[in-house]
Amino acid sequence: MHCSRPSVLNVFNLSPTIRSQPMSNPVATPPSTPPRAHVIASDAEAIEVARALASRFAEEASLRDRERRLPVAELDEFSASGLWAITVPKAYGGAGVSYVTVAEVIKLISAADSSLGQIPQNHLGVLDILLQTGTEEQKRHYFGKALAGYRFGNAFSEAKSKNAGAFQTRIRFEGEHAVLDGEKFYCTGALFAHIVPVSGVNEQNQAFIAFVERNNPGLTIIDNWDGFGQRTTASGGAVLKDVRVPSSAVIPAHRAFDEPTADGPISQIIQAAVDTGIAHGAFEETLTHARLARPWIDSKQDFGWQDPFSIATIGDLQWRLHGTDAILAKAGQAIDHALAKPSQAEPASRMRRWWLPRPRCCQHRSPCSPAANSSSWPAPVRYSASSTSTVIGVMRAPTRCTTRHAGNTT
Repeated sequence: MHCSRPSVLNVFNLSPTIRSQPMSNPVATPPSTPPRAHVIASDAEAIEVARALASRFAEEASLRDRERRLPVAELDEFSASGLWAITVPKAYGGAGVSYVTVAEVIKLISAADSSLGQIPQNHLGVLDILLQTGTEEQKRHYFGKALAGYRFGNAFSEAKSKNAGAFQTRIRFEGEHAVLDGEKFYCTGALFAHIVPVSGVNEQNQAFIAFVERNNPGLTIIDNWDGFGQRTTASGGAVLKDVRVPSSAVIPAHRAFDEPTADGPISQIIQAAVDTGIAHGAFEETLTHARLARPWIDSKQDFGWQDPFSIATIGDLQWRLHGTDAILAKAGQAIDHALAKPSQAEPASRMRRWWLPRPRCCQHRSPCSPAANSSSWPAPVRYSASSTSTVIGVMRAPTRCTTRHAGNTT
């Protein structure tokens, strides 16, 4: 069976089907120059830094999500840590870590706060497109920006086009400049970005990505995200009216998809890592509430967690979670292999494993499981960030779609 070649149009359109809100509430721009970021040197350091950050980010994650308190300070700390630049190749001053490590980092952060784990997805995806299609001068410039702590947002998806693979935003080239016009939605990270990569198509329907400065005239970011979960990703909209950038700030993204590449799987493994992190967070919450739950009246146990059915439920969750971790690591190894030895067949045939974690890690979506009874379902738990974020995560790639792709690459 063969796998259809992905395009830049559908790789970046990973949005769930959520109705766009009216274009209102334009927001102020962030500082044009971020604090100088730490440069991570190795895979081991990346994981160590991620663990330390996750511990701090977990403290008020559910409160931030419930009150939609945007994580500006947390994001500044996150990008200044150097974790947003860990995929920058060693030749350009980065650590060039394994995608096993990338998945582990995103999983750790997402277990603490899945919004924070979600926001860097397109930043990391754009760095890979840059590596494949940028000129040497562009690579040095934008990899340098990433290493310095600049955050790249995204303005890729559109809510009003025919489907997720159709773009209406146009790009036209006028001498040494490019001009973009269009309307975007589900722009995760754009609200907090220093640079907003924007996708647009030319008259031949070829996709380009323009690196637009956040304060560029004509670019308006709209804070109108109203999803059920991951409320602090601020994945709102963007309006582009005669946005003009130098041609040197535009990369021919369509070339990354003229032949099979690992870029699609890179974006997807990051999403799988977010979902796996959510599963870890939900599992820890389940354990907490199961230990506090009263026993069922007829169980003849002193504590709720002693109930054999609760124990079986916890055991079932745990083995599924361990299996998901193993498959996620295997998928990272497959991406590393495909990047090291690219060929016509490698990326499509070796990437099928990433599809497997989602049904497993999202099967149990909240602490409201048989292990935690009805009295353990007050408002703070009912609005657990893990439970609400799972809904959004599953909508990005429904099981009926992911299993089809898994079969299509077998």
